[in-house]
Amino acid sequence: MAEMHEIDYQIFGSEMQYVEIELDPQEAAVAEAGGMMYMEDGIALETVFGDGSQQKSGFLGALMGAGKRLLTGESLFMTIFMNQGSGKRKVAFAAPYPGKIVPLHLADMGGQIICQKDSFLCAAKGVSVGIAFQKKLGVGLFGGEGFIMQKLEGDGYAFVHAGGTLMERTLAPGELIRVDTGCLVALQPSVSYDIEYVGKIKSALFGGEGLFFATLRGPGKVWLQSLPLSRLANRIYAAMPATGGSREEGSVLGGLGNILGGDR
Repeated sequence: MAEMHEIDYQIFGSEMQYVEIELDPQEAAVAEAGGMMYMEDGIALETVFGDGSQQKSGFLGALMGAGKRLLTGESLFMTIFMNQGSGKRKVAFAAPYPGKIVPLHLADMGGQIICQKDSFLCAAKGVSVGIAFQKKLGVGLFGGEGFIMQKLEGDGYAFVHAGGTLMERTLAPGELIRVDTGCLVALQPSVSYDIEYVGKIKSALFGGEGLFFATLRGPGKVWLQSLPLSRLANRIYAAMPATGGSREEGSVLGGLGNILGGDR
């Protein structure tokens, strides 16, 4: 088990949230590059290979940890924010788009959580941010997240981001729910994750839900998001004038309204 730094935190905001972490002297938090919102005087930042949890394992350990991050499409580097002052100091990290920041105390989750590749935001120093391979071929090919997800290990706090509205649900043993693959944020390792064919070609082609569902079977806790980033990006892209979309979706005049309004 990693040596975790004990941190205090507070989450602010409703739709565009940020998490403010309070650090005692020599305590530190680790975050993805570009997530920092602000930090108080006395906090020093250092860019490290991987997540910084392998520093005691030497250069090769750090290199291995950083290399695993490449498989998830993340940067080789993360940033450590350490309080080098004599009193408490604060550092804050902002959500990348509308949604909720989810605090996960890993000790309460059995020491491990599996999450989407881009959902991790920040954590107490000592959290190991690794990879979780999907062993089932169907899950890897059609699961939307591919063969590789992120695995957070430790006994302290980690923070992940969910787009839109967050849903938390604890599945009873054998209880099953079907979800859109993009709506999955995180799950406990005790939850079985598989892919199921919709079964009706008409529904698959014209129903807008795709050919496959992700099936989650308990026991364990799952976290779902109502607005996956891919869905948000598709809607924005489709509404762009360059792709034939219109900013005046409620107008019966459509593109003609833009011309009359002097937008073109």
